[in-house]
Amino acid sequence: MDNETNHLQLITASEQWDIAAIQQLLDAGASVDFKDNGGRTALMAATQKNNIDVVKLLLEAGSDVNASDITQLTPFICAGANGFHEILSQMLHYGADLGKVNRFGGTALLPSSEKGYLKTVQRCLEAGIPVNHANNLGWSALLESVILGNGGRLYSLIIELLFKAGADPHLKDRDGKSSLLHAKELGQDKVYAILSGTYSEEDNFIQEAKSLYLQDRYDEAITMLNEAMDKNPENRDYYFYKGYCLQEQKNYHEALAEFQKALTYDSNDHDFYFYTANCLRLMKKADEALAEYDKAVELNPSETFYRYHKSNYLRELGRHEEAVVEMDRLLALQPNRYDFSFHKANSLRSLGKHEEAIEAIENAIANDPENPLYQLHKEQSHEMLALQK
Repeated sequence: MDNETNHLQLITASEQWDIAAIQQLLDAGASVDFKDNGGRTALMAATQKNNIDVVKLLLEAGSDVNASDITQLTPFICAGANGFHEILSQMLHYGADLGKVNRFGGTALLPSSEKGYLKTVQRCLEAGIPVNHANNLGWSALLESVILGNGGRLYSLIIELLFKAGADPHLKDRDGKSSLLHAKELGQDKVYAILSGTYSEEDNFIQEAKSLYLQDRYDEAITMLNEAMDKNPENRDYYFYKGYCLQEQKNYHEALAEFQKALTYDSNDHDFYFYTANCLRLMKKADEALAEYDKAVELNPSETFYRYHKSNYLRELGRHEEAVVEMDRLLALQPNRYDFSFHKANSLRSLGKHEEAIEAIENAIANDPENPLYQLHKEQSHEMLALQK
């Protein structure tokens, strides 16, 4: 067996969680930082599959947490972008570059804030990742969590964490709008109050639940929330915190039951369809998770939040045809959202539809002609189209 075969087998074994094979290959001299054609190392392969035990083994063997693939993604940023906070926390002990950015110009904090990965946001902030860094779209973590969030329980908590960590609510995006202004225009009253410094939580149970959750004291939080539920079983905020505590303990079925119980009190509380979808994603039940997004979309056909996050998930699953359909629906609702056009272009490029990808990115350029990210995307798509012909 030649060395390259050995190295490639290490990547495959890391992806498949085959610890015995990994150890055997390492002992035989396989390079822990060898890259495949996509620039993936074994650590990246393990990270993408959320294989925490394999990640620990590869880190101990000296794998580089900052090694970029051909898309500029590193294992550390990958962990942040996917909400794998246990892996991210491990990598912090092995030289993670907190200022490293992906091809969009974002640190690990930005995609975790965008996607609602609360614990990952917390870990990034505790590690000291710059809170006001803006990506090539002109968005900071705070701007992303306001613009791409919905001002509900989860995003309000993320925004509160960012604000307390020093996120600037007056920092403006490429359109000259601040997070504070976006919150006001989007009708996110609680977020606006947080960013204005005027918000205070009046429910003592919620204050305590929040504190315990952020300290990772999940059992204590659950005990306290059960007491609160006995007194007020219809308060859906309690189910939110209890569900998230259970989720952090990997009690996914119990967490799902709490979110679903909240919906029995108000089936129109569409926030909980987002929580159930996220829980089902952790359970690797993709179609069921997508169905939960659809329930929220049905309740809010003119709302972009749930459709956008559904499209994100479809891209993660590699289901780009479906993602393009969702982006077209989003663009029908908001034709001038250049970020929607950009995501559509990315999916079209993944499908090898370079002419359509160029058309989509030109729509983004029309809205933001000075953005170097869009210009680069167009140039790359033209190069791929030439190779295709």
